[in-house]
Amino acid sequence: MNRKWFDKGIVAGILFILLFCGVAFAQEKSVIKIQGIVDKVYVAKKMMRVNEELTFVWDDKTIFRNEKGSPITIDRFKRDVWVYIEGVQAQKNGPILIKKIYTIPKLIREKEKHLYPFIE
Repeated sequence: MNRKWFDKGIVAGILFILLFCGVAFAQEKSVIKIQGIVDKVYVAKKMMRVNEELTFVWDDKTIFRNEKGSPITIDRFKRDVWVYIEGVQAQKNGPILIKKIYTIPKLIREKEKHLYPFIE
């Protein structure tokens, strides 16, 4: 009798682990990290376009920083400013929600990334 409960517990535990592993992998795929040039900022709509094609939105939890990591306001994000964005895309063709956005001086190449600790 104890063996039967033990087997059911193992099966339930494995199913539980697989369920949450699948959720974790799905979340990782939606994280977007990109560098680009701001094309347009719509402050009233809390929206911006980067690289002339990607639409980003922000909310009250979005972190705005400069290349040194100091907090800045949205008015520093203007046309032709380089940015590094970490965001999440909830819907396949929908806008990307910005979690963190940094102004950067230029496109950061692989060999320069060590100078900017927020770039992974």
